[in-house]
Amino acid sequence: MTRSLRGIFDEDAELYDRARPTYPPSLVEELATGVGLDADSRVLEFGPGTGQMTVSLAQLGCHITAVELGPSMAAVARRNLRAFPRARVEVADFEQWPLPREPFDLMVAATSFHWLDPATRLTKVADALRPDGTLALVITHHTAGGSRDFFVEVQDCYERWDPATPPGLRQSTDAETATDTREFEVLGRVESLRFPQEITYTTQAYIDLLLTYSNHRALEPAARKGLLDGIRELIDTRHGGSVTKRYLHELILVRRGEGSRQGGGSRRGGGY
Repeated sequence: MTRSLRGIFDEDAELYDRARPTYPPSLVEELATGVGLDADSRVLEFGPGTGQMTVSLAQLGCHITAVELGPSMAAVARRNLRAFPRARVEVADFEQWPLPREPFDLMVAATSFHWLDPATRLTKVADALRPDGTLALVITHHTAGGSRDFFVEVQDCYERWDPATPPGLRQSTDAETATDTREFEVLGRVESLRFPQEITYTTQAYIDLLLTYSNHRALEPAARKGLLDGIRELIDTRHGGSVTKRYLHELILVRRGEGSRQGGGSRRGGGY
């Protein structure tokens, strides 16, 4: 099921590119400064989508290899990166993708790491990175804020049309939201930073955004139409044709060689 949902994003890459937000500039700046990215840095990105994070990294001048599962998504990402000759996009299943012999200084996964198999993903990361390299994850949470009343009221639409919706579901606050990072301690020292942002969407822009979420696209057509029609009516009739959504982006930096408890894999070609 996970693999089929991963592939669903490729159905409408242009919509994904148009609707999905980029990441806060302060997050990208903190990542670049914290890791010490420069023109010589080698960066590996898993699941770039259409380049929401990749373009910001490419603007720093570093060498980037981005591995994207969907060929349509990759095509749009290449278009967005055409001004940056040091950035290239590979179409592949990352878990099967053969790593190059030269390791990377940084591996980035922006709102994508959860798609990797928990049983093997840290081994792949360890094999990809230099012994003193860094894993940077961006975990995106949808938290309480913005148009609070709308996000309470809209649950009625989800409970009616999406059988997977828990009754009475409510968004957590920023203070109640955190990622369990213990999994990453085997690689090295873990640091977590938080970057909120709120974005206001027109009715159509919000519907477009929802159509980039795998769980919405995976609904049966009649249920998806009923859900989106109900949300559209709610925004137009009770919220003046726009809603504000709050995101909380966690930047998790895992620095290898700093306090790691054990190794994470074997460097191909010898070395670590």
